[in-house]
Amino acid sequence: MADPFDTAELRRRVLAAWSDSPARFREDANAEEDLVRGGYRDRLLVELAQNAADAALRAGVPGRLRLELTEVGGGGEVLHAANTGAPLDAAGVAGLASLRASAKRDQDGTVGRFGVGFAAVLAVSDEPAVHSLHGGVRFSAARTRAEVAGVDALAGEVARREGVVPVLRLPWPADGPPPAGYATEVVLPLRAGSRAAVRAALAALDAGLLLALPGLTEVEVVVDGAARTLSCTRTPPLVRLRDGDTTTPWRLAERSGQLPEELLADRPVEERARRGWTLTWAVPLDDDGRPRPLPDRQVLHAPTPSDEPLSLPVRLIAPFPLGSDRRHVAPGPVTDALTAVAAEVYADLLAALSPDPAVLALVPRVGLAAAELDAALGSAVLDRLRATAWLPATDPEEGERLTPARATVLDAGTDELVGVLTGVLPGLLPAEWSRREGAPALAALGVRRVGTAQVVEAVTGIARPPSWWARLYTALEHADREELGALPVPLADGRTAPGPGGVLLPDEGLPVDRLGPLALRIAAPEAVAPPAARRLLERLGARPATAAAVLADPAVRAVVERSVDAVDDGWDDADPADLATAVLALVATARLAPGELPWLAELALPDAEGAWAPAGELLLPGAPLAAVLEDGALGLLAPDVAAAHDPAVLQAVGVLTTFAPVRAEDPDDLDVDGADAWADAVLDRLPPGPPPSWPPLTAVRDLDLVADWAGALPLLAALPDEVWADVVLDGVPAPCHLRWWLSTHPVLGGRRPDRLRAPDGGELAGLYEPAQAPPEVLARLRPAATVDDVLADPDAALDLLDRLGDSACTVLPAVLRTVYARLAVALDGLDVDPPARVRVAPDRVADPARDPVAVLDAPWLQPLADGPLVPAGGTPGPVADLLDLPLLSERVQATVTSTPVRRGPWAAVPGADLAAARLGLPALPAEVAVHGRLLAGDRPVAWWPDGAVDHVDGTPAALGRALAWRAGAWPLRQALAEAFAEPGRAADLAAEDAVG
Repeated sequence: MADPFDTAELRRRVLAAWSDSPARFREDANAEEDLVRGGYRDRLLVELAQNAADAALRAGVPGRLRLELTEVGGGGEVLHAANTGAPLDAAGVAGLASLRASAKRDQDGTVGRFGVGFAAVLAVSDEPAVHSLHGGVRFSAARTRAEVAGVDALAGEVARREGVVPVLRLPWPADGPPPAGYATEVVLPLRAGSRAAVRAALAALDAGLLLALPGLTEVEVVVDGAARTLSCTRTPPLVRLRDGDTTTPWRLAERSGQLPEELLADRPVEERARRGWTLTWAVPLDDDGRPRPLPDRQVLHAPTPSDEPLSLPVRLIAPFPLGSDRRHVAPGPVTDALTAVAAEVYADLLAALSPDPAVLALVPRVGLAAAELDAALGSAVLDRLRATAWLPATDPEEGERLTPARATVLDAGTDELVGVLTGVLPGLLPAEWSRREGAPALAALGVRRVGTAQVVEAVTGIARPPSWWARLYTALEHADREELGALPVPLADGRTAPGPGGVLLPDEGLPVDRLGPLALRIAAPEAVAPPAARRLLERLGARPATAAAVLADPAVRAVVERSVDAVDDGWDDADPADLATAVLALVATARLAPGELPWLAELALPDAEGAWAPAGELLLPGAPLAAVLEDGALGLLAPDVAAAHDPAVLQAVGVLTTFAPVRAEDPDDLDVDGADAWADAVLDRLPPGPPPSWPPLTAVRDLDLVADWAGALPLLAALPDEVWADVVLDGVPAPCHLRWWLSTHPVLGGRRPDRLRAPDGGELAGLYEPAQAPPEVLARLRPAATVDDVLADPDAALDLLDRLGDSACTVLPAVLRTVYARLAVALDGLDVDPPARVRVAPDRVADPARDPVAVLDAPWLQPLADGPLVPAGGTPGPVADLLDLPLLSERVQATVTSTPVRRGPWAAVPGADLAAARLGLPALPAEVAVHGRLLAGDRPVAWWPDGAVDHVDGTPAALGRALAWRAGAWPLRQALAEAFAEPGRAADLAAEDAVG
């Protein structure tokens, strides 16, 4: 077999060295075992890729690597690694067969530097081979053991090692070319225990490995016939890595240079000659160009993966010096220098990325360092980021990028809020940079974070148009109200309120431009036009300002109520006409009804004489009320003002066209004529007891100013029912003030309505004249129609008592029978003077001072009376007290002086059964004595009760009266008399009784 690389000579020299010095064999064996089990234990694919990249660089061609796992007979598997580039040469073979003596030490740009990486193949194979265009070599653990077995001096050492020998020191020639299109192929028959690990490594091979191997552009992985291609396309500063059908763009930041010689003084000799370095930071990007932080904890690539942990979620590829284990960075000046450069390049990377808050995920986290290098790198990166202008500015005047020291981020930023605060808060970052997930990074950078309260402080005192404030309020709609209490609000008059509390938010129809004289805190309409702005300010204590709401403001009422006095005092620098215009505009917008806000009547308005007076004391020109009042009783509104405003608006502020209602909660507050007397008259109607609770009261003013009652009454009758409604106290109705006042004043042809009767009040005929007025007026005045109507008012009842003694009057018999009894009830409890004359007949009165007038209390005494009698209506005692008259029983004293002709029980009298039935008794009690001529005091009488015996003259009438009195059924006396008059018709009469 041809041996183009003279492997025989290499083997001879090595075996000779081992024979001469068994310790050298031991050293080689230990060194190779350390590499396989230590620094290169899991770096097989990385080392194969690294060798492929170096071969491509040496040849100046694009590097391609094909990794294919194939099966061989007996269930074995072989890993083939074919690559393009420079083929294997004698120097390469010598490097493979030596320890830590690379053939690439003088080649710029190569990755391998120490000639030991190929030892990684021994982790999976005992028979590695390399086929190339100019020949091949093979290494074999078995053949090496066989060669060593012939050296007696090594027998003991091999035995101690249980047959383990340094495989890569003895090469043999190998036949077979690499696959077509490739310059070299490494063939690794896999050791039985390594196959699963190789499969897993091939499946996990990441295209990111190509970032560290610029000479390698493609890796093809073939397992079980299925191919997967990893490729790298470089268009600096972007790199596109493809893994199968997935392509991921990466952003790179690179810098190259040479290390000063003095920094390498403590490094191994072969490292000192390699002063050139290239440092790369790489981060994957999403489809929108935003960085995608690497998900797992990273390691330093120096330039291929090490075990040096990094917490930054990006890929760092840099030739940091490694320790002897080839796993961790060796401390020293080179490491320090590269750390400083790495921080600068990292800042360049972040500044070059799209200005998206995703970049914040790349900022080092304080206190999260994974190792000493990571801590130093994180600290250096933070320092550099703090000094670099890389954060995006929202204000073009501040430039495109800001240093963290100049930057400000809102604690709860939105696009709207950031937009409105740009130019107010210096160094403001875009809204998306306010997200909570970015807060730790911004804090680590020292970026100022501004909360809502600081925003309020920042906008206090600045001058901005109302539309700007509208945008601010809209943006702050959902902010914490506790931090917004001092949020300024621009007012319509140019002032600024120091907070929303109490500010009025104008309704769309509010005449804001005319409300200046009211000095209200009304927000500028444009500032509160957006619904969100209104919602925020209302939440902070501002009040909706409809016209009605503005009129409800105590400040407006105070200004109106002081307006007349202010005119009298000179009004300072203001104009009362402006105030009047403002209030009238509000009233017009609110569409108030007359009297709805009584205090508006205090508004100063000009009269026809040029003076100023309360609106409630002015008449509208041409008002009907003016024609019925006394001349000059009220002023006349200035005609130009009347012409300039809607009459309904003027009436709503109190300007009069007709009589005006007055409202109060208590009679003491009712500012109308006779209010106290009316209240007393109402209370006189109530039974004794504690003071009542008054309902809301309505009266009518200016009644005492009327000169023409014939014209005034129709105006009053046309007023709303409210002013005519009765007042009800404790369930007792009483006339309202208007009806009472009119009833007690001579308004009907010079006569008081309460001294007249209703035209249809026949019960009072002869006592009162009928009232004469239009029906609508009489319906409102309600003159008395019955005795009960009169008796409802104590004053009217007293007048009726006097009228009954007036000889010019007559009384209906039916009225006379009970009127005094009813008066006694109505006037009970009052201190009433007895009348000078009393009514004793419908058409006759008597003077008790001249005639022995008595009140009839015992009807059997009537024949013995020597003077006129007053009918008692069933209550002689109270009537006698009312009239201060004696009872007839007090004036007449007599006894029965005649002798009865017969005496017997009432039940024995013919007709007694029907009488008992009409009384509802089973039988008649007591006795009756019948006289031929009944005498009492020697004077004839018809009947006389005397204890258990009733004396009668025997007539049916006397029998009926005596029995009715005894039975307490005086109204049945005629029915009882009938029963005794026609005892023979008892059955017929009983049948009649049954009819109804």
